[in-house]
Amino acid sequence: MSAGTLRIPRASFGRGQVHAVAGCYFVASFAALGLPPYLTEILPELGDRQARWAGVLYVVPTVFGALGAPLWGRLADRYGRKRLLLRAQLGLALAFLLAGWADSLATFTLALVLQGVLGGTFAASNGYLGAALEGPALSKALTLMQGSARAALVAAPIVVGSLSGWLSPHRQYALLAVLPLTAALLLAALPEPEPAARERSDAKESVPVSGAAPVVSLRTLYALEFAFVFSTVISFPYLIALVDDRIPGASPLLSGVLFALPHLCYLVAALAVHSVFRDRPRTGLALGFTCIALGLAGHGVAGSLPELVAVRLLLGAGLTFGLVCLQILAADCARGRAPGGMFGSLEFFSKAGAVAAGLAAAAGSARYGPAAPVLTGGAAAAVTVLAITLPPLKYRTGRSR
Repeated sequence: MSAGTLRIPRASFGRGQVHAVAGCYFVASFAALGLPPYLTEILPELGDRQARWAGVLYVVPTVFGALGAPLWGRLADRYGRKRLLLRAQLGLALAFLLAGWADSLATFTLALVLQGVLGGTFAASNGYLGAALEGPALSKALTLMQGSARAALVAAPIVVGSLSGWLSPHRQYALLAVLPLTAALLLAALPEPEPAARERSDAKESVPVSGAAPVVSLRTLYALEFAFVFSTVISFPYLIALVDDRIPGASPLLSGVLFALPHLCYLVAALAVHSVFRDRPRTGLALGFTCIALGLAGHGVAGSLPELVAVRLLLGAGLTFGLVCLQILAADCARGRAPGGMFGSLEFFSKAGAVAAGLAAAAGSARYGPAAPVLTGGAAAAVTVLAITLPPLKYRTGRSR
């Protein structure tokens, strides 16, 4: 009786609810993803005339988000995933309001710290979905969530730039606070996921899973997440400088299109890749890291627009294969585990990879030029390919037969 009762809420959680969660994450991410590129314009209004703190402030929300994610995840498992997801959206709204009305660098910095500490909408959304879904349904939902992140990353800077003629990016923080508030109102109508079989046992390794999709240990998943984020994000901060170096006089529009190409690849192909690799994520992940390594190495030698387009598309293929297969592995690891804590910890390693990538990109670019970050990321991806394909990962395929 109890097992049958527990399965009913899972079946009732359908595509509409998944799309609602993904859509709310998309709108709430606009300020978080669209405004940081404009820090060099915001900081002079706050007294930092040379915007010397832009690089540090760019990673402040990420650092504090990484520190807070595991704690919020555990609290979600204890007090309710919906409640903590609403908390994350409201926390973002509060931080954005403070940032938009800040009149000093110290207050603005505090707002960014609060954005990291009180936010965490991605991990909270994944924890909510992980409580309602499992297996292929969960991995497909996580793939859709990554699509929301890519779409926001492409669209948000364009929208912010378009609004800048009427309202400064600094004040747009306050305006865009309405988006997470709206998301919170929409999420309030969704059900609280019912506790299910994931909490029925503390023996994580005894949870039966399908042999068709091997499951990595949590430690391996965290390491792969860190390596993936590091090798891809390291190319982001100085891509515009690299394009200017290879194509002198390139317009901001062209640079923006080149920046967006890998993310557009994900939006176009992610669901198809999920269908192909949902039963063989190890193969897809190795292919993803290989494409990333080759694509980033190609950035180091590409000297014309067609070559840059080609290597950006190759990087986009790697981004798509890697992200999708990581979501499949994450969905497998979520079986039999409290999803809030697991996805909170996964977010910690993701953000840690992003912070490490930012620091490595800054150091490499300052010493060796704008090509150094992409070559460093390519080397990291190549090492990860060897780690996946040569020394076999410790996989488990369920109970021994």
